[in-house]
Amino acid sequence: MLEETVRTAMRMLDNVIDINYYPTPEARNSNTNHRPVGLGIMGFQDALLAQGISYASMQAVEFADASMEAISYFAILASSELAGERGRYGSYTGSKWDRGLLPIDTLDLYEKERGIPVEVDRQTRLDWQVVRDSIAANGMRNSNVMAIAPTATISTIIGVSQSIEPSYKHLYVKSNLSGEFTQVNRQLVDDLKERDLWDSDMLEALKYYDGSVTEIDRIPDDLKARYLTAFEVEPKWTIECAAHRQKWIDMGQSLNLYLAEPSGKKLHEMYMLAWERGLKTTYYLRTLAATQVEKSTVDVNKFGIQPRWMKNASASGDIQVERAAVTLVTPGQTCNLDGDCEACQ
Repeated sequence: MLEETVRTAMRMLDNVIDINYYPTPEARNSNTNHRPVGLGIMGFQDALLAQGISYASMQAVEFADASMEAISYFAILASSELAGERGRYGSYTGSKWDRGLLPIDTLDLYEKERGIPVEVDRQTRLDWQVVRDSIAANGMRNSNVMAIAPTATISTIIGVSQSIEPSYKHLYVKSNLSGEFTQVNRQLVDDLKERDLWDSDMLEALKYYDGSVTEIDRIPDDLKARYLTAFEVEPKWTIECAAHRQKWIDMGQSLNLYLAEPSGKKLHEMYMLAWERGLKTTYYLRTLAATQVEKSTVDVNKFGIQPRWMKNASASGDIQVERAAVTLVTPGQTCNLDGDCEACQ
């Protein structure tokens, strides 16, 4: 199934280059000469949850490694076979592909350039000689093959988790130009229903704790560990997953990093780890808002305590970060999550 999906996607992306609209002749010439595409992924968190794996675990790192290797294998092979069918891209001669270098081989070049080892496992699970032989025989149809984008909007449209990231929250309201959309982690709801824990009180607790389950006493510890939000997963786990994924990607990843309480020490440790593991880039640094809006749809007297993150000190004012927006929902906008309205379909 994965092989078929990747092969279809690569053929589709290559077709787009030819049928696309180009505003200038230079843009058309560049794109048709190099033929770059960027196959990405989304729903990584959903895949972990389907297997009962916590993002904050070595199992998640191993899955990130194995799944990206498979995607890379079939994507590069598909591009090479397309070259045999349709021809190589114009600037192929002298490229890394032409020199027999796959993405994982470029780690050696990177190490030599910076003079410090890239601390990431180089183990392979698939027979990459098949891919090397195909490239030697056919060349490549596309100069670039893989790039992981944020997918913030399109993941919402198709109903999966965003890109390669942990769940932002398990219940929140997302706003964009099209309006406001209630986002709920359906797998969490299904797991709670399976254990007869899903009711109006649980929904109210999720609202009160801003979509986090860690402070809700009724939720078992195994579910709390599995359903950590992006701000509850230590950044080292998202970085380790990304590092084990990066060695299979010829381009890069849009990797958002989350810190509930940024500090100079934490930022240094986080970005140094990303550099040591050989990541090409990171994307936004996101923190929690320093203030909390009143929840007009929740009876706070039921809880009597504040969520742990509300007690934390505010972030340093001289660190440039993107604040995670908190939206105040009025009673008339409240979603019960069990209806059949269009927003939940």
